[in-house]
Amino acid sequence: MEPSNQDNSILIQDFKKLARNLTIVENDLLGSDDLLKDLKTLNTPVIGITGPPGAGKSTLVNAMINNLSAQGKTIAVLAIDPTSPFNLGSLLGDRVRMAEQFTKPNVFIRSLATRGSLGGLSGKTIEMCDVLKSAGFDYILVETVGVGQSEVEIAGLADISVVVLVPEAGDEIQSMKSGLMEIADIFVVNKSDRDGADTFANNLKKLVHQRTDYIPVINTIADKLSGIDELMEALENHRFKDNSRRSFLLAEKAWKLIQQEKMKNISKIKLQEEIILASLDPAFNLYRFVEKILLNTKNS
Repeated sequence: MEPSNQDNSILIQDFKKLARNLTIVENDLLGSDDLLKDLKTLNTPVIGITGPPGAGKSTLVNAMINNLSAQGKTIAVLAIDPTSPFNLGSLLGDRVRMAEQFTKPNVFIRSLATRGSLGGLSGKTIEMCDVLKSAGFDYILVETVGVGQSEVEIAGLADISVVVLVPEAGDEIQSMKSGLMEIADIFVVNKSDRDGADTFANNLKKLVHQRTDYIPVINTIADKLSGIDELMEALENHRFKDNSRRSFLLAEKAWKLIQQEKMKNISKIKLQEEIILASLDPAFNLYRFVEKILLNTKNS
């Protein structure tokens, strides 16, 4: 992975401007469209970190940042947090684990709520990631919420997808979603000091190698920095995808952005208010309700 040649001091001075630009894009403020259309996205590698809740993704990201910082690299982190179904806010508990990174001049961390996206990744993730790419970081890490389809959707965003698992997932390994197997470029078995870790890693290797020979399975204990050097080496050695992969990435991004554009006039809060009233009618029918919403959206 080739880092950019941008002067780190210049990038650091632009952090406030970068934060403002991200806010403009995230909230669709005035100038958002022009800002996105004028972006010059650099060839910064995007590393997606995904996996089930409790796998230690934030601790792993923290360890990766420390490793890259020691090499003098600049790193941006986009942390995708679950959205509260009540206030559509971003839950920032995991960010506490990265507290030490907020004072580092070469690290920029931004949290983004999933905004109700079923897969955990919204169109805003793509836009904000592209804003970060335009800033000239050496690496961008995207940590997903790790529920629903987010593990699979990260493949449409990241150049390299790292799937984080724990030994306790051993009973589920045979029924592991095929999509998860297909999108992983690297598997990490975190918390490998727990019982059954080696057996789980070996079984995972056998399962992976039934499909391909070149997906690494790496044991880590992120809070003790064990295995992090091996993970970073695997990232460096990862062969970037060919042009067909790039086309896939672009198509997935375009699809998500088109979905976002089609849905931008539909407020989830307003939808909840309208359906509460409509459902009081004994003759309420969900499909007629949806048809009416779509018709109103089309005509607006």
